[in-house]
Amino acid sequence: MKFWLTTAAFLLALPAAAQDRPPCREVADTPHIAIDPQAATQLADIGLDRTAIFARMRETSIPETMGCWAMPVGNFDSMLVSVGMSQWNYGTGSLQPVLTAWRDSFHSRRRFKRTLKDLAPTYGKLFFSKDCLKTPVRQKCRDGILAAHGSDGKLTPVAIAELTAIFDHDAMLQVQTDTYVALLLEVRAELYRLWPTGPITARKVQWAIDTRVQQKTLPNDEDAARLRRKLADLAPQQRPQRLKAMLAWYQGLSEAVDQDGVSRDYAWNVAQWTCLIDTGQIDDEQFELLHLTYLRSRTATGNAGRWQALTFSRRAKIILGTGSVSGVRDGGCGPS
Repeated sequence: MKFWLTTAAFLLALPAAAQDRPPCREVADTPHIAIDPQAATQLADIGLDRTAIFARMRETSIPETMGCWAMPVGNFDSMLVSVGMSQWNYGTGSLQPVLTAWRDSFHSRRRFKRTLKDLAPTYGKLFFSKDCLKTPVRQKCRDGILAAHGSDGKLTPVAIAELTAIFDHDAMLQVQTDTYVALLLEVRAELYRLWPTGPITARKVQWAIDTRVQQKTLPNDEDAARLRRKLADLAPQQRPQRLKAMLAWYQGLSEAVDQDGVSRDYAWNVAQWTCLIDTGQIDDEQFELLHLTYLRSRTATGNAGRWQALTFSRRAKIILGTGSVSGVRDGGCGPS
């Protein structure tokens, strides 16, 4: 999302199994991709070895691109173009550095131009024009990108094919991995900021990655401290009431006219999460993470807050191990 809107929300088509989406080059460990040794050492501190890094990449790509390295989409969310396993886009300025890094990886302008002509003969020059590599993009780029959309408001098949060819290119896989590893290092720093004495659990890592991918930052120190003071003042018997109040907020949002991406999910989520509350299946870590999620979800500003309920759905599913996102249901409420 961008504040990050997922391709899955756009297509409304999950699960991300191959039969439910067009064939693509899938996100997976590839021998030619290198991970910086220093970064690998730092990420090992939070339980992310090479296998886990690619597992997290795959996990991130499922709601973003249904597991593909490319899966470009157009301006349906006012981001002009979104592409890549983390749906980098022109609108937030996240795509420009990825394109620049791929261009620079050739170490030869002639070789870059030749490759670009082979992969994207129609739109390549536009995608890599000075106007499109600026942040924000200039009007000439915006006009050109919008002209690469059909009457249905979607990217033309040619534009999709050319962006896919670029983002499936071996060198771009390395760039995407480098960019994601850099994000993981930011996540690591944010986790140690929020929990300086630990523990940094696998659940917290997954939660933080999804938050960072969608909303760029985790809760700030002031908000987290205020929230923790309030949570500490709650008596144990008050916890279910507070959690249900949060669910009432989520349900109200989900049923509002300008919330998208949750229509198939929210009723099941409310029922299952209420059951987890009633049966005492939410532990202290989950309790805190749900409230930290509430802090960020209620400040999700993309399209004037249009995706707040979806952000809460995604994070709550990670935290609780139970939830439905874009029609994919996992877990459930059984006896404690």
